Amino acid sequence: METRQNIRVTQSQRLQLNLGLQAAIRLLRADAEGLTRFLEEQAAENPHLRLSPAAPEPGDWLPRWERAFAGAGLDPDLAASAGPSLMAHVTDRIAVMGLTGAELRAAQALAEALEPSGWLGRDLAAIAAEARVPAGLAEAVLRRLQGIEPAGLFARSLAECLLLQAIEAGQDDPVLRGVLGNLPLLATGDLARLARILGVPVAAVEVRLRLIRRFDPKPGAQFSALSAPLREPDLVARKRAHGWEVMLNRSALPALSVSAGRGEGRGAARALLRLVESRNNTLLRVGAEVLRRQEAALDLGLSALVPLTMAEVGQALGLHQATVSRVVAGTAVDTPRGTLWLRHLFSGRAGQADKSAAAIRALLGDLVRREPPEAPLSDEALALHLAGAGAPVARRTVAKYREALGIPPAHRRRRPQGGA
Repeated sequence: METRQNIRVTQSQRLQLNLGLQAAIRLLRADAEGLTRFLEEQAAENPHLRLSPAAPEPGDWLPRWERAFAGAGLDPDLAASAGPSLMAHVTDRIAVMGLTGAELRAAQALAEALEPSGWLGRDLAAIAAEARVPAGLAEAVLRRLQGIEPAGLFARSLAECLLLQAIEAGQDDPVLRGVLGNLPLLATGDLARLARILGVPVAAVEVRLRLIRRFDPKPGAQFSALSAPLREPDLVARKRAHGWEVMLNRSALPALSVSAGRGEGRGAARALLRLVESRNNTLLRVGAEVLRRQEAALDLGLSALVPLTMAEVGQALGLHQATVSRVVAGTAVDTPRGTLWLRHLFSGRAGQADKSAAAIRALLGDLVRREPPEAPLSDEALALHLAGAGAPVARRTVAKYREALGIPPAHRRRRPQGGA
């Protein structure tokens, strides 16, 4: 028997992040406070990297930090005050649901079972047993909790998380449910086979795939692990004669420079300086584009927020959607109306309405503030008023937005004329 040895040459591709790219991604995600800590660490290791204290700039942003958009229909999730943790957010929403007894025990147990991703981390039957409630009651309470924004919280799987967001966006249909029921096959990229299984054209599967990519698989990740401390904003927006101008808040960052002369470490210091300049430039571009598209909200208030996605901003700037997401994470912008989280100026379209969901919540809050205290508006009446304002939404959507804003139902808002 004769044996032969063969030499074969094959090619393969793989993506490997070098240290420079890793540092660039870290800087894109860092807010001013995080970037300052990172630069201080680097300066302690590299003697050629010089940091100078930030030059204080006159401004009155701090008093507005806590009263952002006060009296102008503020959506609580928009204000860049102390960012709530996921548990604090969920607990606040449960408190306005009017749950008592066994329902309240079930809701509290479900909230405690939430993972940082926003998904349930334990089996529903085990949670029901721990709360000493029937499994059917726990299931009913879970359905109510799944109405808490952002959509996708309290999901038991990735498919359910995405389905909840599709329902919220008014995009639920049998084809989408079929795609979500075959996520492992979808992950392989074999759309033709998936289309044959569902009995639909491949184009229909592609449409649902593009929709799914717009959803957030971990809606709980947008909340702080702990409440965020008050800090200076990263950007400042001011109205000038020629329009709105967006600037970096230089008082929130130390001045960075490289020492003169030669020596080991100067190359790394210069590379870091270029990375910081690139980060600042990208942050400024993204912030300016977002605020340019939301100028009406800066002039008129939150009720003028228009639907806006990160993909749209990325396309306009020639950036990937993931880059935009990293830039706006934790970034705050100071405006004459208040200090806001830049991420929360993105808001999807609410159903068939032309307005964004955030704008409709602002209109809803304004309607409740102006209603007669002795005759508060029901959810159905609020829906009719919103439709008259060009924001047609279903009554159940009004109820969900009302609960998200912490507004009790009409019977609990009723006050006698002249009463407290």
